[in-house]
Amino acid sequence: MILITGGIKSGKSSYALSLARKFNNKAFVATGEPFDEEMRLRIAKHKLERGDEFDTFEEPVRIYDVIQEIKDKYDVILVDCMTTWLGNVFHYSLDPDQETEKLLASISGKEIIVTNEVGFGLIPADKTARLYTEKLGLLNLKLARKAQEVYLVVSGIPVRIK
Repeated sequence: MILITGGIKSGKSSYALSLARKFNNKAFVATGEPFDEEMRLRIAKHKLERGDEFDTFEEPVRIYDVIQEIKDKYDVILVDCMTTWLGNVFHYSLDPDQETEKLLASISGKEIIVTNEVGFGLIPADKTARLYTEKLGLLNLKLARKAQEVYLVVSGIPVRIK
């Protein structure tokens, strides 16, 4: 498994696509839901960027079920992204610890997983935002431990850190 982390709009997804394109049989697990117009535009941009090279599975929460269902059918599974996924977990009032454990248990080793690095910014002002950043930081830590490779993308430049 490869984990790709970095700041917002740092080039993480583009780098993940470039790695996944090296494989023949590719799946893309998209976690975004079009809750508003901005998100609809972001999803459309991501679809355009990846083109039709990937079989796409749109799932906002139960990505662990999708991974289990498709892991034997693809050479690589690109999951984009944990930041949005965890936001969906919070949105649907699910237990982030239980959902994280299900996700970690589903990882087959074929995944390229994209996430945002949240530890470089300000401490959020409200309790819910602090809990979210804490849970995402812990998820990233657990994913990085499980990963064979970890990249930090800074200003479009991927730097291997593991």
